Amino acid sequence: MLFSANIGFLYTDLPLPDRIRAAKRAGFDAVECHFPYDVPVAEMRAALDETGLPMLGLNTVPGNPAAGDFGLAALPDRAEEAAAAVRQAVEYGAAMGAANVHVMAGRTDGGAAAEQAYRATLGLACDLAAEKGMTVLIEPINRRDVAGYHLAHVEQAAETIAALGRDNLRIMFDCYHTQIMQGDLIRRFQTHLPLVGHVQIAAVPDRGEPDGGEICFERLLAAFATAGWKAPVGAEYKPRGGDTEVGLGWLAPLRAALT
Repeated sequence: MLFSANIGFLYTDLPLPDRIRAAKRAGFDAVECHFPYDVPVAEMRAALDETGLPMLGLNTVPGNPAAGDFGLAALPDRAEEAAAAVRQAVEYGAAMGAANVHVMAGRTDGGAAAEQAYRATLGLACDLAAEKGMTVLIEPINRRDVAGYHLAHVEQAAETIAALGRDNLRIMFDCYHTQIMQGDLIRRFQTHLPLVGHVQIAAVPDRGEPDGGEICFERLLAAFATAGWKAPVGAEYKPRGGDTEVGLGWLAPLRAALT
């Protein structure tokens, strides 16, 4: 099985382009990121070209985290900001060579107006991404970590995708978030596999390296592979000791167990 390093959480002591190089040295097969916008895109592209690693995706900006923002797409009174965030992500992502853009929904009251705003923003994102050959991802995020997040269940994501009917709109199946909110990961993944665009892993409940916690990733990812998943799995975890290199002992054994 292939693995992608999420350099939003990993190698945080290094500048973003050097995190790509570190991921290559560690044996990762791809990279993904969160908010690379402060780095000139040419520097990111140079590191990707140098290492040969594909960039799987990036996120739209969250808004103002200090004010509690965790995304903008489903906020009815901030539609212009949400649209600008989508344009920024698609433009930067395309220049970097990213395959996907994750459109962050934000915290809402869960009402119809929020879902309407969300779908409008996603429609724009799909249109812009299609022009660049990119896919749009939506991610159910657990409400223990992010209270009030608009999208928290895989089935809700599937409903939104069905309502929009866009070929380039897919689910980011984050095992950490989905285990906390719903569980039943294998059957839930199997059911929604045709809609899944990316998979991410981290230990539950501490979001550390995937060699601890309540999920046995050897069995889980083997089941995903049996179901037909062949793309890289994103390692989006927060190193328990703060040092990515020290905690990488999980990678080779997990890869070997799934070979």
